[in-house]
Amino acid sequence: MRVLKISIFVIIADQLTKLFVKGFSIPFLGISVDGMRYGSSIEVLGNFFKITFVENPGMAFGIDVGESSKLFLSLFSLFASIGILIYLFRIQHERYVVRLALALIFAGAVGNLIDRMFYGVFYDYAPLFYGKVVDFLNVDFFDFTIFGHTYERWPIFNIADSSVSIGVVLLLIFQSKTEPSNEENEGDEEIQQDLPDADGDGEQNESEVKKTEETSEKNDDNEENVTKSEDNRREEFPV
Repeated sequence: MRVLKISIFVIIADQLTKLFVKGFSIPFLGISVDGMRYGSSIEVLGNFFKITFVENPGMAFGIDVGESSKLFLSLFSLFASIGILIYLFRIQHERYVVRLALALIFAGAVGNLIDRMFYGVFYDYAPLFYGKVVDFLNVDFFDFTIFGHTYERWPIFNIADSSVSIGVVLLLIFQSKTEPSNEENEGDEEIQQDLPDADGDGEQNESEVKKTEETSEKNDDNEENVTKSEDNRREEFPV
């Protein structure tokens, strides 16, 4: 399935960027990347766009769900990812844009799930399923308030968050266009009911033709019987 190739690409890009931002070491391969200092920033487009290293213990875009809910969030993400993957295989004949949207949501969910499941163990700071998500994309935006917290910049996010957001927007736009309204469906059903049944008319015509043929055959038989009876009378009573 082509859309899963896009999912794999997004997951790899998400994990590589996170590892290089946070830093990692693989001694037996002789690989060591220092990464960024926590909270530090690298300006890309001045103050508008920066690479800022932070870690998010909760949901996407820095939304904290509390320590007690982290296990539930990780398990929910795991089962949701499995469900989306199964659903993708079941809608292989659906429009490509719809499958692409779900593939992007799936990739984003898996990308952040890897952080929650394994980063705590890999970096030796938390047990399985209790890791923190690495965020680093820092974009200036207008001030807004969500969940009682006012943001002067857009919450720092990552590639996985972007993938989920784009997928949801595509799904909302194109899924609504592909599903006809109930009124249209009811109108189509009424039209189909009003239309004559071509098969039924054909069967009726065939039956009428057969009846006509049977009637004509009976008439022929009657004429022959009448002719024979007249001949018999003439033989019995010759003129």
